[in-house]
Amino acid sequence: MKRVAIFGYNPMSYEAISRIDQARYQLVVLDHNPAHIELAHENGFETALADFRSDDDLRAVGIGRDIDTLFCFFEEDSQNVFLTLSARALDAELKIIAIVYSPESAEKLRVAGANKLIDPYEICARKIHDMLKRPDISDIFDHAVFGRHDLNLAEVVIPDDSYLIGQCVSQLQLSSQYNLILIGIVNQRRAEPLRFVVEDTHCELVKGDILVILGPEREIRAFKQDVENEFNDIEA
Repeated sequence: MKRVAIFGYNPMSYEAISRIDQARYQLVVLDHNPAHIELAHENGFETALADFRSDDDLRAVGIGRDIDTLFCFFEEDSQNVFLTLSARALDAELKIIAIVYSPESAEKLRVAGANKLIDPYEICARKIHDMLKRPDISDIFDHAVFGRHDLNLAEVVIPDDSYLIGQCVSQLQLSSQYNLILIGIVNQRRAEPLRFVVEDTHCELVKGDILVILGPEREIRAFKQDVENEFNDIEA
């Protein structure tokens, strides 16, 4: 199991931690503020009091030993830069993810050794765009953060006399009924390549079409079973 260290306990880091699948990752919340550590402990997280400015404290919590990923979630960019620089000096292979609040600090964090930066303002802007332009995709990926659900690609062939024949893509409602995304359609009889349907929502389905779908394995099985059972009921 991978070990993940989260430095800085605040509303931002709490939201991130709450979305991490703790069955797959061992988490430890770290802070130099005893009040923050006490709050994290009350919320059920493994905690340790550690000063990010002390290399000895960083080593003691596993930096350079068994911590695989480090999140720098302090509310001041200068603290995240200092922590990133110190942690990178202790472990050249450590994956460091840091939050950044100002554009001028982004380059400092990269130079310090951060592998990935999180800009909360950019994320909010993209989220608003996706909610307006691609609500289905936005909703699916909200449920797939940090491994909470497995995402798989699958193919579903539309059988003869299926209730799906003649329906427009916009009528399928895969996201609301099955928590699935329709990526595209392939028609083998016409030897057509994959047609992406993000923008082509008025496309009508025909028998033999292959639906390429994305989503959790359980939802894929449920959709396939419904399609196959519907066809078997017609034959019977």
